Amino acid sequence: MAKEKKISKEMTFSEIIQKAPEAGEVLFNSGMHCIGCGMAGMETLEQGALAHGLDPDKLVDEINKSLLKKDNKKIIK
Repeated sequence: MAKEKKISKEMTFSEIIQKAPEAGEVLFNSGMHCIGCGMAGMETLEQGALAHGLDPDKLVDEINKSLLKKDNKKIIK
């Protein structure tokens, strides 16, 4: 069974990228192009999502689903 990389909206962008660098792809594709900014590293996913007019809960779900899919693909290979 795949090890779940649980991301929450309370996590800062720095924590998210350290725990699951591949989450950056989902964030970037959602319009959050500032995730590499030094100041964004201290911001929570919820704060960033709301600043960009995004639903933080939907974004968290999308990230976690993406991470689970990638982990499952690694197991299958």
